[in-house]
Amino acid sequence: MKKNLLRFVLPIIMVVLLSSFAWHKFYVSVTQIDYVPNKKRIEITHRIFIDDLEKALEKKYKKKVYLTSKKELPEAETLIKDYLKENVKISINKKAQNLEFLAREVEGDVLIFYSKIAISKKINTFEIFNSLLTDVYSEQQNIVHVNINSNKNSFLFTNSDAQQKIVY
Repeated sequence: MKKNLLRFVLPIIMVVLLSSFAWHKFYVSVTQIDYVPNKKRIEITHRIFIDDLEKALEKKYKKKVYLTSKKELPEAETLIKDYLKENVKISINKKAQNLEFLAREVEGDVLIFYSKIAISKKINTFEIFNSLLTDVYSEQQNIVHVNINSNKNSFLFTNSDAQQKIVY
């Protein structure tokens, strides 16, 4: 019970803390990765400040996207998916995985993205590459929490350290 409470309360606390810094001078994203054996999948949740993601998309695609506003570009969702696929890569058992985008929602000034990876084999190695927003902010920090095979790990990805590997 206590573990489940922490699992749901901690991300909410993180979002509240992150959202309270609308003028933020630090740059951070938070990603939660969980293996759900009974669903035979990895579930991924990214939390990214809207204005930071807008800036990254505008820099990469050379157009204003106006995320979460009435002026949002019709192709914004496709641009976001492409950006996420380019900047977050996962390999399981040394095989590159395809992240399936499920949905997005807004919570204050944070965009939350949900993805999944179907996986039916035992996970022996898990590699993650995360360079979200590092092309825009050299001081960007991407915090990633991983819960696979009942092993919890947390990593800090930066401009100079964007890859981690876990062996189970």
